[in-house]
Parts: sequence; structure tokens; C-alpha cells
Amino acid sequence: MPRMPTGESDGSAGVPEEFPDVPAGDGNEGLASTVGATVRTTRRVVGLTVEALASRAGVSTGALSHLERGQGNPSLQTLQRLATALGIPLVQLLQGVTAPEHHVVRAGQRPRLPAPGGDTRDSEVQRELLTPSGGRLQVIRSEVPPGFSNEGRSYRHLGQECVVVLSGRLRVSVGQEVVDLSPGDTITYDCTAAHWWSNPGTETTVVLGAVTPLAF
Repeated sequence: MPRMPTGESDGSAGVPEEFPDVPAGDGNEGLASTVGATVRTTRRVVGLTVEALASRAGVSTGALSHLERGQGNPSLQTLQRLATALGIPLVQLLQGVTAPEHHVVRAGQRPRLPAPGGDTRDSEVQRELLTPSGGRLQVIRSEVPPGFSNEGRSYRHLGQECVVVLSGRLRVSVGQEVVDLSPGDTITYDCTAAHWWSNPGTETTVVLGAVTPLAF
């Protein structure tokens, strides 16, 4: 399986074949700088220390520190473990600086998102992605039908979420606290706390939610 040369032990099961060998030289140094900057920025966004991320990814603290400074040449398997620990796609580590400066999603071309975790009981909520799928931020427009509630099947994941109610009413539970929101109200919360939504009103509620890192 193709891999980036390194002094680490080999092992590349599950690594996509579309990533070719990276030759030594200036191009490889550029890739290391891209990967290092992306790892460092994403780690800070999700609130992890170097030690915590190294533990999650199964790498040494020293190796991770070197990588964040654009040094070293880890295997693709190691990069996959880091991406998984950070909750981002592997391609985001490898192509962090190649993303376009802007990305337009037309109103009629919004991708529909599945329910979190594939839970079909939440499929009645219509979710549309307003941001590019490879970015570090997700903005999602959701339509929550009257009477909907996912209480009892709350979600927990890395990151932070901000939700603004555009129309209707939304009840949000975070941890032990329940908050009722009206149009124009906003709530921001740590996604590592158990959270769920419900619509206690008689009309469909429309909300915008921004979450980072990616939740879907």
C-alpha cells in the first residue's frame, strides 16, 4: 500500500489507495507544513492538548509536537489515526491549504443530511448542508416538525455548536438544563455534553446550526 516514507513501523490497513507515495524534497516539506498546521489548528478548535491528542491517536507527544511544527514525515496510517482522533476527514489533513477561498452552495443544490448516527427515528427532521463538505465548519439548516423530540436518544460528540431559531419554537436540553427558544434566540453549547432537541409548538421550526469540527 502506498505510504509516506518514515522511520515508524509499517502498517497501512484501511489507508485509501488514492494517496500516492510522496517523494523527498521541497514538495514533501510543503505537505508536512500543511499537515502540521491543520493538526495544530484543529486540535485547538476541539480543545485538546498535545498530550491528549497524542494519547487518542496512539503517537508519542514528541512526534506530534514535531509534526505540528511541520517536521517529520508520518505514515498515512498515523495521519488516519490523527484525523480520526480529531474528527475530521483524512483528506483535510493532506489538502488543508488547497481549499478554495470561497464556496457557494445554491439554494436548490443543498445536500440533504442523514440523521446523526443513522438513527431513522430522527429522519423526520429535514437537514440541509449550507457549507462545503470538506471544510472545518458545518452550517446546517434544519426543519423540525411540530411534536418532534429526540429526548431519550441524545447526542454527544466533539466540538461546539451554535443554534439560532429562524421561525417556530425550539426546546434544547444540554446536560441537565432545558431552554425554550423563540425566533431570533440563539444558544451555544459544548457538544460533549448530552444534548437533544424538541419542538413543543404547533408549527414547523426552522433553525440554523453551526458546528465545528464536523458533526456529519
